[in-house]
Amino acid sequence: MTHARSTQWPRGGGGRCPSGGCVAAKQHQHQPHSVTNPQEKHQSGDGGPPAAVCVAPERLCSRMGDQKESLRKITHTLASKNEEISNFVCTLKQSLDNLEANSNRVQDDLQSEFTSLHTILDEMKENMLTRIKQERASRTYELQSQLSACSKALESSEELLELANQTLCSSEADGFPQAAKDIKDSVTMAPAFRLSLKAKASDNMSHLMVDFSQEREMLHGLKFLPVPATPEIQVSECQVCDNTVTVVWALPEADTKIDHYILEHRRTNHEGPPRLREDYPWMVVEGIKETEHVITGLRFDTRYMTFRVKACNKAVAGDFSEPITLETHAFTFKLDSGSSHQNLKVDDLSVEWDSCGGKIQDIRKEKNRTNSPMHSPARSALMSPKRAPTARPGRDRFTAESYTVLADTMIDAGQQYWEVRFDKESKAFAVGVALRSLGRFDQLGKTSASWCIHLNNWLQQSLTAKHNNKARTLDCPIPSIIGTYINYDEGILSFYNAKTKQLMHTFKTKFQQPLIPAFMVWNGSFSVVTGLQVPSVVQSGQRKNSGTSSSNASLT
Repeated sequence: MTHARSTQWPRGGGGRCPSGGCVAAKQHQHQPHSVTNPQEKHQSGDGGPPAAVCVAPERLCSRMGDQKESLRKITHTLASKNEEISNFVCTLKQSLDNLEANSNRVQDDLQSEFTSLHTILDEMKENMLTRIKQERASRTYELQSQLSACSKALESSEELLELANQTLCSSEADGFPQAAKDIKDSVTMAPAFRLSLKAKASDNMSHLMVDFSQEREMLHGLKFLPVPATPEIQVSECQVCDNTVTVVWALPEADTKIDHYILEHRRTNHEGPPRLREDYPWMVVEGIKETEHVITGLRFDTRYMTFRVKACNKAVAGDFSEPITLETHAFTFKLDSGSSHQNLKVDDLSVEWDSCGGKIQDIRKEKNRTNSPMHSPARSALMSPKRAPTARPGRDRFTAESYTVLADTMIDAGQQYWEVRFDKESKAFAVGVALRSLGRFDQLGKTSASWCIHLNNWLQQSLTAKHNNKARTLDCPIPSIIGTYINYDEGILSFYNAKTKQLMHTFKTKFQQPLIPAFMVWNGSFSVVTGLQVPSVVQSGQRKNSGTSSSNASLT
């Protein structure tokens, strides 16, 4: 009869068996187990440890690998969450500081406004009191003068009246006629008969009364300024096209008191909400009268742009809208000076022919190899895979007659576009794309690893499309700026007159390896413009020409 045997192993494991692939059980008193087969029990010995159970090393490694991968995901999630929380904590701290500063500011403003009101009221009170005093003094003088004159006239009149009464009562007949005549003359000349008995000034001061009931109502109606509502950016109506961004927004409710809007935008490489510490500052557009704005002439050197807007009336500005982030969909690269030909003087996006460059490079060759940022461990650790030097690691410089320089970014998907302005007096110039396997002696268009259009000013001017050492002469004017369009997934490489967007040539093939923008110049110069979106004219032209090609099959 066969008996079942079960063994429970403690967490954390025990030792390994000598073969390295077994996990030894702990001693009996520390590890629960049951051995029901007497024969097995006898073989294990009296009081000895239970038999070791072996686990296949492959299973252990697989299980550990899965656990490590799971732990890595958890670690990445925790790190992302910690960064998110840290940014939010910084935002909250900054908000608290802003709240304190803004509260103090508006409190000081309020105190200043009320002080100004008090000052105005005190001035008005003083002016009005002064006017009342002046009016009273003027009228008092008039009435006092009139009163004095009347008093004197009355005194003179009373004296004449008394004299007249005495004359009437006198018994002397001889002097009466003369006395009566004198009294009559005195009365005629008496001041009492020349006085106006109408007061020169009124005692009514009602015209200086005040009624501040309306002003009191206005003061009681004092309140904080109405802040404009916060606009909402209409993401579905915003557009990013032809290196132009159209931002559209709306207010929750119509407000006729809005005077203008302020739009702010900045570049960023982060898709989420704006962070407290960004690499680029906010750019401000003021005085916008409509609820949309178009920003033109942009060069995108970041993957995203963030926008926010606020409304302003005559006195105060509202809060900024919730920021939105729009993807730029632009292709950005720089030229790789580390692998360019020695006679090319490369500066990020421009190249000049330098006939003495080879000699200088020979002198400094070893020093440049060790000190160049392209070979520094820090740069290698920080660069993303897409931004790493796209030629093979440590590739040699182009040499001999391959006056070539490559970009530092590869293309392995999607649609991309860039432009190059070149000196028409260059002895030779070429623009196109190449595979990473392009040899250091290979000239653009001479092998199957590159496609280009080539301008030759040596002996006789010509413009040709080249691939795999085959060429086709192009019957079109030579432009001053050439636009390069590539649709990697569809296997399309087209060249345009960048100003007129006239198609010059199209290669159609099937790209199976990553491509690198490639350039060649001999006795000349050129500069590259990156950060450009695929022009809408080019996209519509590609759709219209789908199924047709201007290329020669022998070149593809």
